[in-house]
Amino acid sequence: MIKRRSMLSFFGRRLLVFYRHSTQCLARSKYSCVDVDVGGRPMRLETGRFARMADGCVLGRMGDTVVMVTVVGKEKSSAHNFMPLTVDYRNRASAFGRIPTNFLRREIGVTDAEILTGRLIDRSLRCCFSKECYSDCQVLCNLISYDGINDPEVLSVNAASAALACSPILWQGPVAAVRVALDANGPLVNPTKQQLEKSRFNLVLTSTADRRVVMVEASGDGIPTDVVRHCAQCALDSSKGILEAIGNLQTSAGKQKRSSNPGCQPGENLINTVRQYAESPLVDILNDHSLDKVAVDERIAALRQETSLHVKEILAEDEVAQFDESFTDLIRLTLRKQIFKTGVRRDGRTVDGLRPIDCQVDLYKPLHGSAVFQRGQTQVLCTVTFDSHQAAFKGDVVSLLGGSAKEKRFMLHYTFSPFATNEISTSRGINRRELGHGALAEKALRAVVPREFPFTIRLASDVLESNGSSSMATVCAGSMALMDSGVPIRCPVSGVAIGLVTMGEDYRLLVDIAGIEDYFGDMDFKIASSKEGVTAMQLDTKLLGGIADSIFMEAIEAGVEANDRILTIMSSCIAAPRSGLKPNGPVEETLEVAPSKRARFLGPGGMHLKRVEANTNVQITQIDDARYSVFAPNRRSMEEAKKELDILLEDNYEDKFEFGSICTAKITELRDNGVMVILHPQMQPVLLPNSQLDMRRVGHPSNLGLEVGQEICVKYFGRDPVTGHMRLSRKVLQQAEPATRHDLFASKNRGSNPWISSQGNAGD
Repeated sequence: MIKRRSMLSFFGRRLLVFYRHSTQCLARSKYSCVDVDVGGRPMRLETGRFARMADGCVLGRMGDTVVMVTVVGKEKSSAHNFMPLTVDYRNRASAFGRIPTNFLRREIGVTDAEILTGRLIDRSLRCCFSKECYSDCQVLCNLISYDGINDPEVLSVNAASAALACSPILWQGPVAAVRVALDANGPLVNPTKQQLEKSRFNLVLTSTADRRVVMVEASGDGIPTDVVRHCAQCALDSSKGILEAIGNLQTSAGKQKRSSNPGCQPGENLINTVRQYAESPLVDILNDHSLDKVAVDERIAALRQETSLHVKEILAEDEVAQFDESFTDLIRLTLRKQIFKTGVRRDGRTVDGLRPIDCQVDLYKPLHGSAVFQRGQTQVLCTVTFDSHQAAFKGDVVSLLGGSAKEKRFMLHYTFSPFATNEISTSRGINRRELGHGALAEKALRAVVPREFPFTIRLASDVLESNGSSSMATVCAGSMALMDSGVPIRCPVSGVAIGLVTMGEDYRLLVDIAGIEDYFGDMDFKIASSKEGVTAMQLDTKLLGGIADSIFMEAIEAGVEANDRILTIMSSCIAAPRSGLKPNGPVEETLEVAPSKRARFLGPGGMHLKRVEANTNVQITQIDDARYSVFAPNRRSMEEAKKELDILLEDNYEDKFEFGSICTAKITELRDNGVMVILHPQMQPVLLPNSQLDMRRVGHPSNLGLEVGQEICVKYFGRDPVTGHMRLSRKVLQQAEPATRHDLFASKNRGSNPWISSQGNAGD
């Protein structure tokens, strides 16, 4: 009884807390909205109407495109040394006026486009959370309505920024995102869907009020660096109005921010103890340029363990709780000091030096194309596979309405296996990181792949070793694999990652960063370019509040210059695409079929074509009423298929029969009601009924001694005008009469003409 009362008391207290929280949320929430002009079209951000029990909810509206973003964060600080932020973006089928086409007729799973949009929003928000604000936070973005004109992705970033700004969650925002396209007249701010489809450049840039760059995502068709910088400046200029609008919304409807919890940070006593014990040996490890990644990781792990034991002997248990974070901060600080002091990085390179590069193509003959690219301790193997148009990726109806391509005939699939970093983990299919890296590399190479290439291309990237920048190594290996396969790409493409370390106002850009520089640095800026210009960019920063726009502009120049050096090295391995496909490459030809032969060519239900496809491993696709595309995986399969198809397209053998002519037929099957016979190997079997087998009454064909494979003489009487079935008779030949006889089986040995006419008696 007492236990039951205590449980009721517990749930009663929880219910009271929930009631008070709900009452406070509803009381504090009041409707407010702001409007701002973005690229000549109005954008509205409103709050206080929906989801008022969430910490923050903002409805973003542009035209008839509406996105609802909700944010919820825990008050208790997280024990993790990273920001536990979760961002999910969902396209509702109802937003497009459709019902999902899956079996359950509801939204299930997450599409690739939704994951990539979620990553875009996450990267725009994450760097504005300071360490003392680390607590569980979830951002949910739902597309409510879509008009097919306005961009929901950038609208979601701005709505999420406004929701966090108006919520009680500690966040160093706001930020604003702007998309810029490029047409013949120059940059287009906030382009429509139709304008974006025709654009040569697609840039999304997120920035803060003091013009600091937080996130960049871009793809282009070989855009010069001065044009890229000009588009970035347009995005920074256009974000000013959005940031002012979010600030006004926060002033009118923002909730009071929660207090920070600095107690989760390492204390001064712990920091000093760790530094005094571990700084000197850590400097020795970082200055030993002979050590590779594995050796450095092992020595740092051993030093971490030794330092932990030492600290536990000296300090109290509550002070040691933040040891891991203090040791990590020491590595970060020591690495920076060495770079600023000596200008030499951990592996002995200067700040603008490249790691040793080695590459090779045409590794295995059965492959359509292959290449391996080694940069330092990052190794990527890329293989190219060709297939027919039927193998192209086709999106579902909702994805197509959302702006995805109707079909994708160039695909890049990126795989990062755990052995690449000497780890063990369970493989559970593709993850968000692999999907994002693969999408970036695909954008970098798609610009140079010709649209009119006759085959579907799948470029598979396997990361075999990883010590930083595996996605940009994929761009390099993929470019060489495409050239090795014979794809006439417009020009080679290479990729490199640019890093950043800062100390106060001073900074150093690091070209071709390794894994340790990526992890402990302030920026990861991936840029892919050709001799023509930039094809893809992606910037993420861990520096609170982003990086200065001048640093970003400088990083663009450094990345393009480094890529020019990499392209020179790649050209020593393969400088241009092969003149044609390899001998084991696929073949595609077009076959014209006359309307009079179409029925015989297809067969009942397409049976003839299915038989050819099964026998020769080809794919036959109808182009229009008279043309068919034949795809074969190799030349031998194509020749086999052409032989069978030529037989199907030979002249109509039945047209050579005259009414009343005598033919030689071969029995293929005995049935209760007669025998199945063929008059030519390429003609379909027809039924010779029992009533036409003999002058006598026949109960079963076997009673006459007939067997499968036996040849008999029959008389041709045309086709039944009602059923269309061929009419044959053996019975009438038992009465002697002169007639024309056709021996179609003997014709195979008497010349190219399968029909032989001769005069003979009815009994022959």
